[in-house]
Amino acid sequence: MVVGAGLAGSAAAYSLAQRGWRVQVLDAAVAPAAGASALPAGLVAPHVSPDDAPLSRISRAGVSTTLARLAALLPAGTDWAATGVLERRVEHARALPPCAPGSPNPMDGWSVEASPERLAQAQLDQLQPATSALWHPCGAWMRPARLVQAQLAQPGIEWRGACAVARLQPTPEGWALFDAHGQTLAQAPLVVLAAGFSVRGLLASADGAGTQPSTESGSPLPLHALRGQVSWGALNELPAAARAALPPWPVNGYGSFLHGMDGPSGAPMWIVGSTFERGNTSAAVTAADHAANQARLQRLLPRLGTLMQPAFQAAQGWAAVRCTLPDRLPAVGVLDAVRWPGLHVLTGLGARGLTLSVLAGEVLAAQLHGETWPLEPRLAQMLLAQRFSRRSKP
Repeated sequence: MVVGAGLAGSAAAYSLAQRGWRVQVLDAAVAPAAGASALPAGLVAPHVSPDDAPLSRISRAGVSTTLARLAALLPAGTDWAATGVLERRVEHARALPPCAPGSPNPMDGWSVEASPERLAQAQLDQLQPATSALWHPCGAWMRPARLVQAQLAQPGIEWRGACAVARLQPTPEGWALFDAHGQTLAQAPLVVLAAGFSVRGLLASADGAGTQPSTESGSPLPLHALRGQVSWGALNELPAAARAALPPWPVNGYGSFLHGMDGPSGAPMWIVGSTFERGNTSAAVTAADHAANQARLQRLLPRLGTLMQPAFQAAQGWAAVRCTLPDRLPAVGVLDAVRWPGLHVLTGLGARGLTLSVLAGEVLAAQLHGETWPLEPRLAQMLLAQRFSRRSKP
């Protein structure tokens, strides 16, 4: 049983179904990808650090795994496209890790310094002081809801909407799941909690503490809410000068800017964002965040930001609540086998759900089946949820 039908839950269900499991996926919404995974479009791109930190290496494994899944399940050019991504250095001077003379460059095919020609294509070549950027040839854009739908459509997976899980209870055979009225929704020997920030409350209910999230100090999984809003509009409604200034590929580095893919209305759109607001669990779209996104675009792509300023007056928006963990990595797999046998999690993806969810599903399946990890073993161990239960013990 998987609780949550977004990127995390659908990835977990897909990886398990591919190994012969029969999986039911429960979600409170009436359609899949109704929460943070309903983002109209987003980027798949690697993280870069001068010391090639674990997060950078994990992100590359995530990009590779995600691109393979996209190519297998979705039509290129419609639901995703391997366009490459330009990352402008705005606030963080992200440097490539050094490469020793004569040694293989670990960044080959992943990230390079952006050429003057690419800076010119993004109209960044005339800025003073001079700007610089990275080019990620492996980068891509995707429509996350389409991946969710494709993963849930695989044989062995049953989707059940309008099933809001409020409480878990251990049974001799595994776990029973109840709604807010105490009605049994399902029972299964193995449960994966992949419902974002709601996982905190579900873990509290599993301990008989009700359905409210426990305090951070008392929770074995210290999830933090992270609200984000994007702004978007129809591409054909932009002024001609703004359309002429559009970069040929997505740009990130201070928020992100994408354009050309079909939006919720079916017409090609532009999309800017996202904001980051910790501790806010509201998904309401606000005018203040539209203004914040316009300011982000102004810093990321100054000329385009100026030309597009009037478009934000009529911009549409999308907002949702994601969740993060203190070490900025997701929590995957069994959390505490003694306390909660048969209970697993896949949560804490934050703003990297598009890049890391498929990889996290494969890590979950590998742990359950004793398989070879889908990335370096030391990096896989850093994703395991049990790292938090170890910390909480004296």
